[in-house]
Amino acid sequence: MSKPKLISASDAKVIALLERHKCPTPFHEVRTRFLGSIASPIIGTSSMETVKQFWGGKFPEFDSLVDLNELHRTLIADLWNRLTAHQNSRNLFRLLHFDVAQTREGLSHLALVRRQELDGFIEGLFGPDEHIDLPERAHDALGVLSEMRVMLVGIASMLEDSSKPVGPDDIRKLLHNIQELTIIVETEMNNTNLSCKYTHGLALGQMPATRPTVR
Repeated sequence: MSKPKLISASDAKVIALLERHKCPTPFHEVRTRFLGSIASPIIGTSSMETVKQFWGGKFPEFDSLVDLNELHRTLIADLWNRLTAHQNSRNLFRLLHFDVAQTREGLSHLALVRRQELDGFIEGLFGPDEHIDLPERAHDALGVLSEMRVMLVGIASMLEDSSKPVGPDDIRKLLHNIQELTIIVETEMNNTNLSCKYTHGLALGQMPATRPTVR
């Protein structure tokens, strides 16, 4: 993955911790899983339970209690708490931005990252549940996110199919399309996040939602 632009010292610390403990979930997906968990209407959503899911449902092995405390401090006290600030319309969430090589491989990687970010948000929002009640605005946003995922998968599949020629003009158009999809995904994640916060604990306006297929 290309080095993200404007990575803060705090983010660099999170990335180093994830790499040190061989976390199979990439940093860009960790961010959106946390965001989805923060927005989730599920009562009693546990930040530490979300962390366990980064390693497939169990914590990595630690050499000492110091290592466990560092994980809690870095992922919960720092990253989770920083992401809660995006439950404010004046501080909207943004997907990870990084330099993209304008090649077939570069665009394929970008489409994969965006799909993983979207999947992470859905995983965090639904947690272990297959069905949840969402505010109408969030319910509608989830439908748009599902459509965006289909488009990202379609773009990635096309780029990975060597039988389909992709020239420089196609690359530029596809990059533009992914950038447009990125804006839509960010918008609908923020719509979900803000509407869930606004109606948290209220039954009014709730609509049943089924977890989209994300794998």
